[in-house]
Amino acid sequence: MRRICLTLPTNRACSETISAIAEEAAYAVRQFDVEVHLLVLDSSDAATFAEHARVVRGIPAVPRVITHHLDEAEQREFLRRVINRAGAVKPELLLDLMLPARLSYGACTNRAFLIAAALGCESVHRRDSDSRYQTVDGVPVFPVHHELMSLGKRAADAADGVDENALDPRHAAKPVTMVGSSFVGEMSVDIDEMYRLDRDVYYDVVSLWAPGRWSAEEKRKLAEESFRGAGTEAFTRDHATLTVVDPMHVDMCNIAFHQVHESVPLPPATDTIGSDYFLLHLVHDSALPGVLHNRHIVNYYTGERRTDAGFVAYQTRFAKFFLSMLYFNSIYAEMAAAGETLLDEQHRVRVATIAEFVRESAGLDRTENVERLDTLDRSYRKLGGRYAEFADVLLADRERLLDEARQDINDFALLIEAWAPLTHASRATSLYRLERQSG
Repeated sequence: MRRICLTLPTNRACSETISAIAEEAAYAVRQFDVEVHLLVLDSSDAATFAEHARVVRGIPAVPRVITHHLDEAEQREFLRRVINRAGAVKPELLLDLMLPARLSYGACTNRAFLIAAALGCESVHRRDSDSRYQTVDGVPVFPVHHELMSLGKRAADAADGVDENALDPRHAAKPVTMVGSSFVGEMSVDIDEMYRLDRDVYYDVVSLWAPGRWSAEEKRKLAEESFRGAGTEAFTRDHATLTVVDPMHVDMCNIAFHQVHESVPLPPATDTIGSDYFLLHLVHDSALPGVLHNRHIVNYYTGERRTDAGFVAYQTRFAKFFLSMLYFNSIYAEMAAAGETLLDEQHRVRVATIAEFVRESAGLDRTENVERLDTLDRSYRKLGGRYAEFADVLLADRERLLDEARQDINDFALLIEAWAPLTHASRATSLYRLERQSG
C-alpha cells in the first residue's frame, strides 16, 4: 500500500480549506489503495492555530487517513533533529533556510518534503489555503484522483489511465514525476487593479519576469499569458494528458510530485512570490513525464490581501519575484540547454549539475535588476495613489532588495548541496520525538 502526503501549508485562517482537504483525503482512500498522511503545516497566530486545531479534532475518523497538525515550534524541533542527524556543516543557517522568520513559499513546501520522507510517503500533494475545489452537482472535484491514477508509474503504464497520450515514446520507461493542473477564478497575483488602471503599465510591469534579451513582442505575449491560470471556464468533464508538462499550465496550489522532490528542494527565498515553482521547470527541462489534467482549483483573495498592509507586503513579494528572475532565467536557460542530460541512467536528477547552474548564476551582473527597479519606479508612480507610495518604499529599500535577491540564490545552492543528507536523515527520523499519531 502506498503512503502519500497531502499537505496544506498555511499562515492564515483557513478552517473551510482544512475541512475540504480532509474530504479529499477521505476520497483518496475510498478510491485507491493508499494511506494518506494529511499534513497541515501551520504558521498562524495562536488564536488561529487554536481554531484550526478544533477543526482538525472534528475531522471524522477515516481508516487509512492520519492527520498531522504542526505549529512552527513542532516543525522546528523536527528540523533540528534532522539537521543534527545529517551532520550539517552550518546547522543554524540550514534551520533558518528551512524555517525562516519571514514568509517563504519554497521553505514551507520543503518542510513538507522532509516530513513526508519521515512519514514514509512516496509522493507529496500540495494545496493552498486560499483555494477551493470546484464542484459538479454539489460534489467536489478532487485533483488527487488524477494524481493517484498516474504518479510514480512508468509512463508506459500510466498511458492507460489518461485521456490523451502526447508523450514521445522514447520517454515511456521514465516515471511519471509530476501531476498537476491550474486554477480558475481570480488572478494568482494581486495585479488585476493594475490591469484596469493602465493596460500599458500592466504589460511593462508583468513583462519584467522575461529575460532582458527578449523582444518587446515576446515580453508582451508572456505578460498576456501570465498569472491567469485556466481562466474562468468551469469543470464539466475530465481530461488528462500524459506529456512533458509546460510549467505555464500548472500551479503550486494544485500539484503532486514523485521522486524529484527528494533530489532537489525549492528555493528558500523569503517574501518572493514564485519561489516555489523551480521543480516545475526542472521536470519540464529534463523531459520527465507528467500528467496535465483539468481539475482546476478555485483561487480567491483573502481579506488580508486587500488591506493597505497586505498590498505593500504583496507588492514587495512581487518586486522580489522580478529580481529573482535575473538568476532563474539564466538557470532555466542552462537547464533547457542540458535537456535530458540532467538525468542519470536511472532517470534521476544529476544534483551536482543543478547546483553548479545555481552557483554560477549568483555571479551575474546586476545591471538588469537595477533596470527592473527603474521600470517599477516609473510604472508605479504613473499609476499614482498607493502605487506611488509603494514606489517610495522600493526606492528606500533598493540596495537591500538587490542584495537579498543575490543572497537568496547563494542560499538555494547551499540547500541543494545539503538536500540529499537532509532527505536521508528525515527517512530515519520520527516526526514526533515521542512516537504518536495525530488525528
